Amino acid sequence: MTNNTPRVALVTGGSGGIGRTVVERLARDGMAVGVHYAGNKARAEETVAAVQALGGRAVAVSGDVADEHAMSDAFDTVEREFGGLDVVVNTAGIMLLSPIATLDLDDLDRMHRTNIRGTFVVSQQAARRVRRGGAIINFSTSVTRLQFPAYGAYAASKGAVEAMTLILARELRGKDITVNAVAPGPTATELFLDGKDQAAIDTLAKAAPLERLGTPEDVAESVAFLAGPARWVNGQVLYTNGGVA
Repeated sequence: MTNNTPRVALVTGGSGGIGRTVVERLARDGMAVGVHYAGNKARAEETVAAVQALGGRAVAVSGDVADEHAMSDAFDTVEREFGGLDVVVNTAGIMLLSPIATLDLDDLDRMHRTNIRGTFVVSQQAARRVRRGGAIINFSTSVTRLQFPAYGAYAASKGAVEAMTLILARELRGKDITVNAVAPGPTATELFLDGKDQAAIDTLAKAAPLERLGTPEDVAESVAFLAGPARWVNGQVLYTNGGVA
């Protein structure tokens, strides 16, 4: 790959929320982007259209992140469309909250399938396919440090994501591929704000020294840093939370 070859990214969970903001940010940096979705094709196609309207290149790809055959097909599509793959960002994940004592174990299994197995499957494909000079970026959470009640199972799944991310960075020695995780704090997404009253939102906003919630754009900036100029940042968890922890 030469320096003037356009870079290519695949963003899982790229059709909405933080994922869509990451897609749009990488597209502004000149990357062609595979926009992965699990169930909402229309929203993924809207994201692709938004990138194309700004002169960028994008394609929608689907599949269960925990299904290795579906993800192999998704990677194949991006490579076939754009000629290779340089950056994989795995934003896909689910969050089901409950105290450990009362957690429905079916919810535990659902989170582990998507958050742990899904991250593993995507990371495995990325490790096999990303070109030299590329980057693999997984998603953790600042709750691994914050220890909020009711987040036990979710934080446990993300602790596993951090472990596999940091080990993969060492396993890719000599390949010139960085592997890192972004760990957002409280971020003003539709999912995060749902079900919270204004007092709860205000309390969380005051928790950071910067005294506001994060935005999807804040998180996307960290991803863009790791995906592009941050070639000497490797095997790290980047806590993107305004200093809350």
